[in-house]
Amino acid sequence: MVPFEFSEPVAAVPAALVTRRLVLRPPRDNDLETLIALHADPAVNRFCAAATPQGRSGVEAQLQAWIDHWQTRGFGHWAIAERDQPERLIGFGGLMHRSVAGHAGLFLYYRITPQAWGRGLACEMSQFAICQAFETHGEAAVVAAVFPNNVPTRKTLEGLGLRMKGTLSDGPGHAAALLYELTAERWAGLPRVEPEAVAFAA
Repeated sequence: MVPFEFSEPVAAVPAALVTRRLVLRPPRDNDLETLIALHADPAVNRFCAAATPQGRSGVEAQLQAWIDHWQTRGFGHWAIAERDQPERLIGFGGLMHRSVAGHAGLFLYYRITPQAWGRGLACEMSQFAICQAFETHGEAAVVAAVFPNNVPTRKTLEGLGLRMKGTLSDGPGHAAALLYELTAERWAGLPRVEPEAVAFAA
């Protein structure tokens, strides 16, 4: 494990931040085609097809909700790129206030292209987002919803310090998701190290 490096503003990429390996910026309207392509990848949706917007209009609505969250809250999901290729997006992720199956909270989310899996990039983005939530925005807790068979994401969440709190269900015919949570109090006691990368096939 290596010490986690926090972000700094990036003058060359307006409204962006960097971590050790990533450039994080607010999403834009012209990210739509990239987001559509990401959602259309069967590998990306292997464990989360039920939570994926359907059709172009569904993805447009998702992207607009992300942009609106930034406008009202001043933070939210990022468009994610690597520092050595800042114009080539590898995914989207971050934190957003929303309600899932009746549970309102600050939810952690990410979707990363398969070409970038297995290197801990989702962990790096997530840990920075969590740090911002507690140390910049004064949030009380971060939560995440994940289906039970999504073992790689569950390992990632646990490596970040989240612990299973309960289950969520959207109703009859839908599998219950697991609800994970990390409180500000627990975060304050965790070591500031970068979590281990989790292989997708783990």
